[in-house]
Amino acid sequence: MSKTIVVIPAYNEGGVIARVIENVRRVVPDFDILVVNDGSKDSTAREAAAAGAIVVSHSFNMGYGVTIQTAYKFAYAKGYDFLVQIDGDGQHDPAFIPELMRPVVAGDTDFVVGSRFLGVESYRPSFSRRLGILFFRKLVSSLIGRTISDPTSGYQAFNRDVMRFFTTDVFPCDYPDADMLITLNLAGFRIREIPVRMFANAAGKTMHSGFKPLYYMFKMCLSIVVTLLRNRQLYRR
Repeated sequence: MSKTIVVIPAYNEGGVIARVIENVRRVVPDFDILVVNDGSKDSTAREAAAAGAIVVSHSFNMGYGVTIQTAYKFAYAKGYDFLVQIDGDGQHDPAFIPELMRPVVAGDTDFVVGSRFLGVESYRPSFSRRLGILFFRKLVSSLIGRTISDPTSGYQAFNRDVMRFFTTDVFPCDYPDADMLITLNLAGFRIREIPVRMFANAAGKTMHSGFKPLYYMFKMCLSIVVTLLRNRQLYRR
């Protein structure tokens, strides 16, 4: 078994997921690939299995946060040392997986975020999305004491210590984007950003689509407040 697993949360990504798996395998042929199918109503699970991925399925749609925590629990239980997370809609360029992995495997950091804003040509998010990213960039950077350019990026890599930490109740399952970074910082994990390429979502609806921007911002801010008000003993490693 590979020491590294690539996890792909997926909801109704039929017609796309097999290509994402093939592109990942082309870059890192020795890594295992897990697709967590979040109660999709289409052929996502079947296509992922046919493409050679390990598939774990929720019986009904449980949301993005629960889906990625399912992946973390699977990876930790199976003994993987490192984990890479990539979206199932083809938005993240798998060619950057080795770049994300390098500082984690070397022991230089615990958690790496792939940023579309650090010099590699990527698509430009919509105006409302850019406003949200800018807001959370300022908020997260001020709370953790260092600049994070892409706090809502789901393109990530981390080690087994972070995996174990994310399997606990401290993981922010509701809206685990910027809140993940704050939680990791409170627990003393080392965080780093590296530049990656992202493409416009060609698959249509994803688990993040449909969130009205103002509602998303409100819920994320509420989640961050809860994180900051928690007993700090919960973040002890």
